[in-house]
Amino acid sequence: DISFRGKEIQKIRESLLEWYDENRRDLPWRRISNGGNDVGVEEREKRAYAVWVSEVMLQQTRVQTVVDYFNRWMGKWPTIHHLAQASIEEVNEMWAGLGYYRRARFLLEGAQMVVEGGGEFPKTATDLEMVRGIGKYTAGAIASIAFDEAVPVVDGNVIRVITRLKAISANPKNAATVKNIWKLARQLVDPLRPGDFNQAIMELGATACSVTSPSCSTCPVSHQCQALSLSRKQESVQVTDYPMKVAKAKPRHDFSAVSVVEIVDEGSQSKSRYLLVKRPDEGLLAGLWEFPSVLLVGEADLASRRKAIDSFLKQSFGIDTKKSCKVVSREEVGECVHVFTHIRLKMYIELLILQLTEGGMNCLHKKQESSTMKWKFVDDKALSTLGLTSGVRKVCTMVEKFKQSGPNSVPVKTRKKKKDPNRAVKSELLTKD
Repeated sequence: DISFRGKEIQKIRESLLEWYDENRRDLPWRRISNGGNDVGVEEREKRAYAVWVSEVMLQQTRVQTVVDYFNRWMGKWPTIHHLAQASIEEVNEMWAGLGYYRRARFLLEGAQMVVEGGGEFPKTATDLEMVRGIGKYTAGAIASIAFDEAVPVVDGNVIRVITRLKAISANPKNAATVKNIWKLARQLVDPLRPGDFNQAIMELGATACSVTSPSCSTCPVSHQCQALSLSRKQESVQVTDYPMKVAKAKPRHDFSAVSVVEIVDEGSQSKSRYLLVKRPDEGLLAGLWEFPSVLLVGEADLASRRKAIDSFLKQSFGIDTKKSCKVVSREEVGECVHVFTHIRLKMYIELLILQLTEGGMNCLHKKQESSTMKWKFVDDKALSTLGLTSGVRKVCTMVEKFKQSGPNSVPVKTRKKKKDPNRAVKSELLTKD
C-alpha cells in the first residue's frame, strides 16, 4: 500500500507551491487562467477554454512550439462559441505542423458538442469527460485550473515526479501502476490551490525533474524524494532509474508511391495547378489534403510504382496517362522517410507534369460528380497557404528543390535514362503526425 503521509503531504504542497510561485514560466495560457477567484461565469469559461486548447496542444508537443500556435488559435477563435462555427478545413490549416491531427478534430467536435448542448461549459472533471476528446487528464486540468476542483492530473511529467518521490520501480504503463500513481496524485492535490498545485508538479517534471538530467540540488521536494535518498546510499542506484524504462514497440514499415501531379496549359507552365486528394474522414490524418499516393507491398521498383500510380489516377480521376492526356515530363524526385508514432513510411516521390486533352477534362469532371473521393486543383499560391501536414510540406520542398536543380519540363521521350546523382533528393523526416 504505497501512500503519502500527512506531514509529508503538507510539506510537499508547501514546498512545491512556494517554488512554483517563484519559478513558474510566463506562458500565454497562464495569463488567461491566472487571477482571482471572484470572477463571473463568462471569465471562468474563457479560462476553461484556454486551458483546454493549451493542454490539447501540449500533448506530444514541446512548450516552445505551442506558444505561437496557441496565440494564433486564440486570436482567430477567442471563445468556444467562435471555434464551434469553424470548419474542419480551417482548423486543420491552423493546426498544420503540430502533428497528431486527431487532437484538432476532437477540439472542434468537442466545442460543437458543448455549444449545441446549450453552450454552458462543464465545470467538473466528471462532466468534462463526457465531452468529445476530453480524457481523464485534460478533464482534471480544466476542472482544477479553471474551476478550482480538487482533482489530480497525471501526465508523463507527473508520473516521473511521483515515481521518484516514492521510488516506484514498477512498469509505469502497467494498469495497476497507473492506478496507484493517480491515487498518489489525488493525495497530494492542495484543496485550496488545486490548479496551481497541478501546474506546479507538471512544471517541476518539465524543468527541474527532467528525464535524463534532474536538478536534484535545487529541487523543492528533494528531501521527500526516495529515489534521491536511495541513490545516495547505493552507488548502483540512480535517480534516473525512475520511472522504469519501457522498450518501445518497433514501428511498422510501410511504403508508398507519391505522385505530385502538375497540370499545365499547352505552351505555358505559368498557370500550372496541382492535384490534391482529401484523405478519408476516419483513420490516420483524417480529412487532410495530400498528393495522390498509393500504398505498396514492400519495396518496389520504378516500373511497379508507376504502374500503381497510373492505375490509381485512371480509376480515381479518369486520368489515363496513355490516352486522355499528354505527359510533358515524368521524373523521379527522390525518397522521403516519414515517421509516425507507430509507422515508418518510406515514400517514393515523382513529379508528373501533364497536359489534359478536352476529353480528359470532361472525364475528370464526370468522375468528380460520381466519386465519393474528394479532390481539387490548387495553384502555387494556394499550395503555400494550405494547412498541409509536415510530411506533405516536405514533399513540396523536395519538388521545389528538384525543379530548381535542373531543366524544367524535360520531355519524356528525350529524357536521358542515365541517372544524375545530383538530381535525386533524399530526406529523412522525423515528425509526429
